[in-house]
Amino acid sequence: MEFGFTTAAYVVAAVLFILSLGGLSGQESAKRAVWYGIAGMALAVFATLIGPGAGLWLLSLILIAGGGLIGWYVAKKVEMTEMPQLVAAMHSLVGLAAVFVGFNAHFEMGHVAGLLASAPESLNANGVQAWLHDQHLGTFAALIAHKTPVELNILKVELFLGIFIGAVTFTGSVVAFGKLAGKVTSKATKLPGGHALNAGAAAISLLALIWYFNTGGLFPLFLMTLMALFIGYHLIMGIGGADMPVVVSMLNSYSGWAAAAIGFSLGNDLLIVVGALVGSSGAILSYIMCKAMNRSFISVILGGFGGTTGPAMEVEGEQIAIDADGVATALNEADSIIIVPGYGMAVAQAQAAVSELTNKLRGKGKNVRFAIHPVAGRLPGHMNVLLAEAKVPYDIVLEMDEINEDFPETDVVIVIGSNDIVNPAAQEDPNSPIAGMPVLEVWKAKQVFVSKRGQGTGYSGIENPLFYKENTRMFYGDAKDSMNALLPKLD
Repeated sequence: MEFGFTTAAYVVAAVLFILSLGGLSGQESAKRAVWYGIAGMALAVFATLIGPGAGLWLLSLILIAGGGLIGWYVAKKVEMTEMPQLVAAMHSLVGLAAVFVGFNAHFEMGHVAGLLASAPESLNANGVQAWLHDQHLGTFAALIAHKTPVELNILKVELFLGIFIGAVTFTGSVVAFGKLAGKVTSKATKLPGGHALNAGAAAISLLALIWYFNTGGLFPLFLMTLMALFIGYHLIMGIGGADMPVVVSMLNSYSGWAAAAIGFSLGNDLLIVVGALVGSSGAILSYIMCKAMNRSFISVILGGFGGTTGPAMEVEGEQIAIDADGVATALNEADSIIIVPGYGMAVAQAQAAVSELTNKLRGKGKNVRFAIHPVAGRLPGHMNVLLAEAKVPYDIVLEMDEINEDFPETDVVIVIGSNDIVNPAAQEDPNSPIAGMPVLEVWKAKQVFVSKRGQGTGYSGIENPLFYKENTRMFYGDAKDSMNALLPKLD
């Protein structure tokens, strides 16, 4: 009965997770999709608690309550601007869990092997199994005890891979958290030797796999863990801030594969399914993000292959400032307006003011739309989430491919805290770090107003010729204050 109910519950939970992923592809269905995910996870936890091997109820309830309280506190405390680093932190926990589960599986294998070695020699195969049953093994240990030598070798490889992927995910996610939170430099940083160090650590890990497969000893497992921790750290440190959206989705994929590896080690079908869903969806998202930047996945992950071939193009001219009165006059006279949000909008928490500005302009009969680049912000879909939070209508929030051709017929474009995604150097300068990257062609509009704190180059450190073009004016100041200043000036 235990196995039957647990299996059925896992199937239902897996279906709910699939529905959740499918629903997250659209803003209108996203809220319902989240509830599918919540219901699936609640069912999975409940089925696990009352399924085979159930016990330690007090400890289980304490851990669930503690985790729930921490999750509630974090969800209430963390701002939308901090969501990217929160996601990276969550990935690190999945990776760490994979490491712990892998080592636990190793120790359980050693425990069962020790028991088998101490079994009375007079017992036949059936007698050994009966004797093991009397030793009151746990569920996982009992599963190991029934495995054949070939299955045990497969388990060694599974737990080895689970620890390796988990360790890479853990340190990589911690570094990504540091970069996103501004606690670690956003520049690509490598130790002397660069890629050779990563390759060397990977080679040592492969040798450790062969060593562990043949001996089953703890030291090769420990050695591989150290190498994997280094690879995760050094790999992500070598990736610049401009590639952080891809890194976040890539780490999401890694955490999924780590969960799948845990599932194989534990013989848990739901973990395998969920891990595969997360791993594959994260990999697909990473590919989409790379395509949006005209970069190969390998060049992003290895952080440094390829790159520029010469000095960047000189930027001529000067940045011309404009005040709120000038911007308001242009908005009052315009018929079509496109707003391009970026991470600066998130930092200033200006989404509510932008939403109010949008409502006021639409109330005057103006055509107002939003242009969203796939890599805007620090997280895939970051801008969409912020605009949805501010109650901006879904139907006026358009992707780059849907709106890029409309800029030449647009009267006014307001760029709020964006740099790379509106940078014409991607098309005009073959030596630019973002050369070939598809961008929002805002400079083709009649007038462009850029809301920025100052004259800096932003998170990625790349100069933007847009700021110096004749039809561009710089609307300096905090984005939230700037948008609020426009509201009373619109007649």
